[in-house]
Amino acid sequence: MFLLTGPDGVYDSATPGTLGGYSRSEIYGRLDCSSALRAIARGGYVQHRVFFADEAMALAAGYRPCAVCLPASYAAWRAEKDRGPGADRGGFGPSPARP
Repeated sequence: MFLLTGPDGVYDSATPGTLGGYSRSEIYGRLDCSSALRAIARGGYVQHRVFFADEAMALAAGYRPCAVCLPASYAAWRAEKDRGPGADRGGFGPSPARP
């Protein structure tokens, strides 16, 4: 069995994950991501490593795409984030109601 992460937490899976992530910064990417592999080689990262069945599960769990190994997904995520609430105020949410 493999432990994967999803929107409801960790669960057992008969198949391994297709994407890896770093729980401290909530980033996910390819298992062969050069940035992640460098961090693992330095001895960090491993104890906070998580795995996802697919991109939909990673996004549903609140993780964002890695800009290094998934640049197109990251650009789409960033564009969507910039269009969200408060996009016209630098990402700080809607203006407060005036009395």
